[in-house]
Amino acid sequence: MVKILIALDYMDRHRVSAADRKLLVPMLRSSDDGAATEFWRRGGQKAIIERMVRRVGLRDTAAPPAEKPGFWGYTALSARDVVAMYRYLLDEAPKAQREFVLEQLRHSTPCGTDGFDQTFGIPGALKRPWAVKQGWSGFGETPAEPCRKGAQGVAWRPDLGLGRPVLHTTGIVGDEIVVVLTLHPAGSSFRTAAARITKLTGQVYRAA
Repeated sequence: MVKILIALDYMDRHRVSAADRKLLVPMLRSSDDGAATEFWRRGGQKAIIERMVRRVGLRDTAAPPAEKPGFWGYTALSARDVVAMYRYLLDEAPKAQREFVLEQLRHSTPCGTDGFDQTFGIPGALKRPWAVKQGWSGFGETPAEPCRKGAQGVAWRPDLGLGRPVLHTTGIVGDEIVVVLTLHPAGSSFRTAAARITKLTGQVYRAA
């Protein structure tokens, strides 16, 4: 989810070039970590988070610790702040930024650039129209069962150091914001965790 903040910060401060688009599109559609690392470097690392906290009014979001300045994946986000991020995107972000980001999230690819399947959670449980941004960590650098729908190669992904696998599904379904963040037992397979969060997402959506 931090990749949305990275993208919004960059677009707020720069005129986006064709070369920029070639990085922003896969970063948002396919969770490309290499692209995120490049924009993180350009934006001054934690300064990106500090700017977006002020702009969006985030209450629980924190930049990576000082000893891990290059690890954008260590950014702390709460479910409440992810909802606030989407609300900002829908209601306050400049039109061009909003339309660009939502266009990419509507075209979330089945496979991430690191070969992990992105169809868990919202895409697996809920009907379109939706625009989604997924997150995962703790399942290794490459999937035990590679996504079979055209993964684009392996990109760098930090180990978040939580000791347990995490799987998150977030986005806009119709006119509703849906955010489900999950932490799974150590040793959980990606397949098992994906099935859990997909079932939970359906339950959360129906209950709401």
